[in-house]
Amino acid sequence: MIKTNYHTHTTFCDGKNTAQEMVEAAIEKNFDILGFSGHSMFPYSSDWHIQSREHEAYINEINSLKDKFKDKIKIYAGFEADYIQGFCSPSFKNYKDFSPDYLIGSVHFVPGKGGMLEADSSQQSFAENVKKYFGGNVKKAVQEYFYLEREMIQNSDFTILGHPDLISCQNTKDLKAFDDSSSWYKKELKLTAKKISSWGGCIELNTGGIFRKGLSTPYPSPYFLSLLKELNVPVMINSDAHTTSGLDAWFDEAVQYIKKAGYTELSFYEDGSIKSQNI
Repeated sequence: MIKTNYHTHTTFCDGKNTAQEMVEAAIEKNFDILGFSGHSMFPYSSDWHIQSREHEAYINEINSLKDKFKDKIKIYAGFEADYIQGFCSPSFKNYKDFSPDYLIGSVHFVPGKGGMLEADSSQQSFAENVKKYFGGNVKKAVQEYFYLEREMIQNSDFTILGHPDLISCQNTKDLKAFDDSSSWYKKELKLTAKKISSWGGCIELNTGGIFRKGLSTPYPSPYFLSLLKELNVPVMINSDAHTTSGLDAWFDEAVQYIKKAGYTELSFYEDGSIKSQNI
């Protein structure tokens, strides 16, 4: 199998290693393709996104590494572009000045009354912000997250859908923020799966929650992945790596996880298009 990862963060955003360190580690781990996807909310920024003025430097750095390591690994330059209603979106038009190879579209922020919560914040912060911005109604906050994801798919233009049920990280074996077996939650997953299918793009099986947060399953959950498989939505494995040690974390298990859902093919990006390989 071709070994790939397109969800890679560096010190340009909230990653702990430089881009070159990530490339060198990927070569050691026998990757064939490595894609970089710095957090971006261009033209805005935050303390964990690429700063607005640094986007060109980021692209230039990745492109220089493409040439430097071209005989050892194929490298692509992309962004994990946030969707925030009315502010920024993962669209190639918005990033035309940087000519990225691909975009990952993600929802991290969920606006409420008077402020926003982060879908993957700490459980304590999440609970506090649900109380502050959603009147304590966690169901409303979760529904709004999936509504925004469907809106992003409808109104944006990107290559890969990032961690499609990221908000599920608020449910751990020790503490559950909401009931993910409830009919209303399953309805949100079904609506979102249908929207993903009609969009026609590729989702990622994101192992980052297991490596960095200690979750028991990746994104998407087994139930969500089964819905996506029924609709023949293509899937690729990404690690959402913030360190060199996380580049291929849980990759072998992810292949079995995908097979268990009924998939026989795994997607990957190469030279401008999504391709597939047997697993």
